[in-house]
Amino acid sequence: MASIVPGYEYDIFISYRQKDNKGDRWVSEFVETLKTELESTFKEEISVYFDINPHDGLLETHDVGASLKEKLKCAVFIPIISQTYCDPKCFAWQHEFIAFNKMTHDDLFGRDIKLSNGNVASRILSIKINDLDLEDKTLLENELGGVLRSIEFIYKSSGVNRPLRPTDNPEKNLNKTYYRDQINKVANAIKEIITAIKKHNQEDGKISKEEIKLKPDKQKNLKPKIIIISTIILTLIIMGYFLIPKLSKSSASTEKSIAVLPFENMSDDKEHSWFGDAMTDEIIMQLYKIKEFIVRSRTSVMQYKGTAKTSPLIGRELNVNYLIGGSAQKFQDQIKIRVQLINVVTDTPIWGETFEGNWKDILS
Repeated sequence: MASIVPGYEYDIFISYRQKDNKGDRWVSEFVETLKTELESTFKEEISVYFDINPHDGLLETHDVGASLKEKLKCAVFIPIISQTYCDPKCFAWQHEFIAFNKMTHDDLFGRDIKLSNGNVASRILSIKINDLDLEDKTLLENELGGVLRSIEFIYKSSGVNRPLRPTDNPEKNLNKTYYRDQINKVANAIKEIITAIKKHNQEDGKISKEEIKLKPDKQKNLKPKIIIISTIILTLIIMGYFLIPKLSKSSASTEKSIAVLPFENMSDDKEHSWFGDAMTDEIIMQLYKIKEFIVRSRTSVMQYKGTAKTSPLIGRELNVNYLIGGSAQKFQDQIKIRVQLINVVTDTPIWGETFEGNWKDILS
């Protein structure tokens, strides 16, 4: 059964480590309970991909192929985050979680979607069934590029850290969580995300399967140039401020927490707004690679698109010391990009540059 969202194979993809479904088969019970809840939440029938048969699925010994990539084309990706899931040796972690996260960068809707209430939610809807070690939590947040947000199914008591069961008494659970309520939260979160995606579909017109697979070919072909421009900008920012003591005597002692605000589209054609968004995304992705930086995720910053809030206020809300902001303009083959690095404590720009040139010359 296809997704109710045109272009996707499934509405929901359940990702888990096979060993986490042994014994009391917690994952299987969760999926069946969720399906029942979805039936009373949606008018339409929701398609769920769940590899329940260990002899007929995508196992940890299998190669990644076209079959998995097709199945990962889903509206909502639900990883069951356990004490064993965040493991480089885990197939689900490497070839489902990381793969989906990367796929969404080229997906028409992206990973983070604006909900009808104005909030932004990730299409990665994490279900946490254990409290995690710091190492696992850090691994997750580095991959996500921000703070892990999840719906918890954890039973906690003295010396206990296990998945929450339907029969558990919430009064004896230190978390005071009720299994039935948590299931309802998951179903409602899924509905919010899928409703938001369908709304975008209606506003933008019908979107084909080919379009949703990747951004339009024109934008896809321009991605190498966007990467080059973003890398140049980022290199200049780092070299010009953080790594040259002459320009910043205090930079070494100041926490390098930073957020990249959405670039303003200065083009007359609104269709070119993707260019500024692409610049924002790519600079964030490049910053993630630098261990010295604490970087706020795209989910956190997109709420400030077109905002009139001041830099100090945004800095306090995001808990960062620096902001990167700017504008992007594209007219035919000419581009113009303005970038500023702002110290939010003093509300002053400490570095700024304007880039102008011919788009065709970038790769030459």
